[in-house]
Amino acid sequence: MSGIDDIRKFAKEAFDTIADVSVEAYKMAEDKAKIVARKTKLNTEITLEKSQIRRLHSEIGVIYYEKHKDDPSESLKQHCEDITSALERIASKQKEIETLKKSANLTDEDIDEVNCEKDDDES
Repeated sequence: MSGIDDIRKFAKEAFDTIADVSVEAYKMAEDKAKIVARKTKLNTEITLEKSQIRRLHSEIGVIYYEKHKDDPSESLKQHCEDITSALERIASKQKEIETLKKSANLTDEDIDEVNCEKDDDES
């Protein structure tokens, strides 16, 4: 009987060791998963904060431009001039679009319809 008892004792010890190692491995995996989840959450929050900063910087720029476009500080003068030039080019192109529409007697809906047909042909 001693042989069977020894085998049972060995099997129980082996099972207990495997169970202990499994529990420890599970705890380590759980801890790592919590760390990864927290890191992902923090990175997402950082991305949202950076997006907010970009939006606010943009709004500050718009406010500054509208307030100081005719008399900007020297450090921002070139930027304000570039924005003014770009706005003038946009206005000119929009005026040309309106002239084209009038000369062809088109509405925005007609143009949208032509653009949709073009998109369908490209598919």
